[in-house]
Amino acid sequence: MTTEAGDFELTVEELRVVVRYVVESAEDVLPAFEETVPDDPRPRAAVDAAREFANGARRTKLQRVTALDAHRAAKEAPTETARLAARAAGDAAAAAYLHPLAKATQVGHILRGAACAARVAELSAGDDPDVGDELIEQARRRATPVLVDVLVRYPLAPTGRSRVAQLMSALDALLRTSR
Repeated sequence: MTTEAGDFELTVEELRVVVRYVVESAEDVLPAFEETVPDDPRPRAAVDAAREFANGARRTKLQRVTALDAHRAAKEAPTETARLAARAAGDAAAAAYLHPLAKATQVGHILRGAACAARVAELSAGDDPDVGDELIEQARRRATPVLVDVLVRYPLAPTGRSRVAQLMSALDALLRTSR
């Protein structure tokens, strides 16, 4: 079974691999959001919806709605760590709707969660870039061959000046050369 037509095909099983990868990063940093904004369930709902899809449930409107809600929570969060954690959660649910279009912006759905998690770790360690680099290396090691195969169908990650963009580009380069 394939997903919608595009520049290439993505199977539902490949999407599940991508979502599972992003969920792992989001789950690692979700406490950073929940400790800061304990009464906001939106990022947790996005992670739960993503996990359901990754574990075999049908892809439904639930992933879309919770992804948007988690991204709204990110915009409203009072700290950078909480914003990044909520964004990673939103990306996890949104990854279920990764488009098979050869656009660099799609790479963010695959890698931004790990980059956000690495940045949260840096900030928690006094803005230590070595901590983020180590988490990017860990993200590289947990990437499966299927995830890398999906990634290389897309152009390189978009470049940017933010630390999250730099971390995402670094992870992208590591994964493409590990092939």
